[in-house]
Amino acid sequence: MSYEHIVFEVTNGVATIALNRPEARNALVLPMRPELEDAIDRVRTDDDIRVVIVTGNGGAFCAGGDVKSMGASDNAGPAGKHRVDRIHPWLFQLIDLQKPVISAVDGPAFGAGCNLALAADFVLATPRAKFCEVFGRIGLVPDFGGFYLLPRIVGLQKAKELIFTARVVGADEAKELGMVYEIVPQDELMAEAYKLAARFLQASTDAIGIAKRALNRSFNLDYHSLAEMEAFGQATLFSTDYHKEAVRRFGAKQQLEFVWEEFDRAEAAE
Repeated sequence: MSYEHIVFEVTNGVATIALNRPEARNALVLPMRPELEDAIDRVRTDDDIRVVIVTGNGGAFCAGGDVKSMGASDNAGPAGKHRVDRIHPWLFQLIDLQKPVISAVDGPAFGAGCNLALAADFVLATPRAKFCEVFGRIGLVPDFGGFYLLPRIVGLQKAKELIFTARVVGADEAKELGMVYEIVPQDELMAEAYKLAARFLQASTDAIGIAKRALNRSFNLDYHSLAEMEAFGQATLFSTDYHKEAVRRFGAKQQLEFVWEEFDRAEAAE
């Protein structure tokens, strides 16, 4: 598929999906959605891609859905439900992707754009990033996974407040609430996103993928169900070449391939 509304690039194992309608603050017009679906499927099926960055071009992450198209008469009833239902298969693939996902947010992340940002494992934001579950201002409820994502990140009571009030949350408050992993300078946003992504290039994507799927279900399952996921996941990972090589390195007193603190020390020495 050729892309008109997004830019898709792969560099050294890191895929970047950039919303590319800066004249409309990257609003999610309907033709953009199959492009996102295709890009996410490419990321999912390409083993050479190990980390994904989702961002927006032109000083905005995403202003949300295309409000003008929402007024169409064919959005009522079953047609409106179908419009939203079509989002979830590919959005869930992003949420459950067995690779780290980073969103790099500059400017507004409103409505569907807010929830698209929160679908990532790590949200990097500039000081001028703003988040808003804006749906209530136009008499709607959150879509793009908002009911699933927001309460898990900020807790039920705070999620109710943000949804009921539809108020804007700045970068600092978003970090306090756990919506943002780190605030970085505006002109360093993508460099910091790539730097974070590069840390995971030597990690086990199998281990990250299994851990992510268990964590995403941890609010819904009882202890015994999660214990089963834990046991089956560990049994699978014991057989991977990555684990066997790590055990060999440990026994030989060699440096492991993936040690987070080593990245911190290397960056501090730069």
